[in-house]
Amino acid sequence: MKSKTLVQRIAPWGYGLLLLGLLAAPLLGAYPVFVMKLMCFALFASAFNLLLGYTGILSFGHAAFLGGAAYVTGHMVKVWGATPELGLLAGLLSGALLGLVMGFFAIRRQGIYSTMITLALAQMLFFACLQAPFTGGEDGLQGVPRGKLFGVIDLASDTTMYYVALVVVVVAFLVIVRTIHSPFGQVLKGIKENEPRAISLGYDTNRFKLLAFVISAAIAGLAGALKTLVLGFATLSDVHWSASGHVVLMTLVGGLGTLSGPLVGSAVVVLLENKIGEFGNLLASLSGVEWFRTLGESVTIVTGLIFVVCVLAFRRGIMGEIIAWLQRRRGGRH
Repeated sequence: MKSKTLVQRIAPWGYGLLLLGLLAAPLLGAYPVFVMKLMCFALFASAFNLLLGYTGILSFGHAAFLGGAAYVTGHMVKVWGATPELGLLAGLLSGALLGLVMGFFAIRRQGIYSTMITLALAQMLFFACLQAPFTGGEDGLQGVPRGKLFGVIDLASDTTMYYVALVVVVVAFLVIVRTIHSPFGQVLKGIKENEPRAISLGYDTNRFKLLAFVISAAIAGLAGALKTLVLGFATLSDVHWSASGHVVLMTLVGGLGTLSGPLVGSAVVVLLENKIGEFGNLLASLSGVEWFRTLGESVTIVTGLIFVVCVLAFRRGIMGEIIAWLQRRRGGRH
C-alpha cells in the first residue's frame, strides 16, 4: 500500500504542473490552436480509456462519437445559429445517444464479437455521414463560426477560445477521475477483472457496462464538439474507422488503465503527426542524409514503428512503466 501511496502523492503535483503549463502555454509562445487540438484528442483518449482501461470493453467505433458529435455541433452552430455552449451540449448529448445505441448491442457479446459490432455500427454512421446532405459529403462541414459564449464572450480570439477549451477539458477530465474513483468505478474494475464473480455478487453487469459506454461516448462526443468549434470544420476523417485506431494507439502508447496514460499518449501521437517533418529536416541538415526529409511523408509508417516498439519494450505503456518503476523503487526501500 505504501508504494501506491507514493504514486498517489506524486500524481497531484504532476497534474498541477501540467495545468500550470497549459495555463502559461499561450503566454510562452505556443500556438493556441495546436494545443487545443492536442487537448481535444487527450480528452478523446481519456474517454476511450474509461471504457477499455477500466471496464475491459474494446470499442473500435469511438470515431462515431467523435465525428457524429462534431457534425451535430457544426450544423447547430452554423445553420441554426446556436450559441457555442448549446453546440457543446448538443455534441455531448448526441455522443451519449450514439453510445446508448451502440452499447445496447455491443454489451450483449464479449471479446472480438463485441468489438466487431462497434466497428460495423461506426462504419454505418460513416456512410450515413458521407451521403447526408447537411454534412457536406467528402468536403465536410466547413466554416463553422465560434460565436459568442452565452451571447457575451466572443470566441473569435484564439486566446479566449483556448482558455474556454481548457476549462471544458479540465472539467470533463475531473468527471472521468470522479467516475473511476467512485463506487460505480470500483464495480467497473471488478467487472473487468472477473465478470462472473461480479454477477455472483448480485451486480447487473450489463447495466453497469452500458452506463460506462454512455459516459465514455458522451465525453468523446464533447471532445468532437469542442474540436469543431476550435478548428471551424468537421470532416469525414473524424468519423472514419482510422480515428478509432488512432485513439487505441494513443491509449496503449500512453498506458492503458492509467489516468495520465491517454494524456501522454495523445501528446506523443499528435506531436509525431505534426512535427515529424520538421524533425526529419533537422536530422537531414545535421547528418547530411537527404532521406530524412521524406519522414514527413511517412508519418503513418513512423507512428506504426513507434507503436510496435512501445508494445514490445513498454508493454504497460509509457506512464504504466513509470508507475511500475516508482512502485518497485518504493518497495525496494522497505
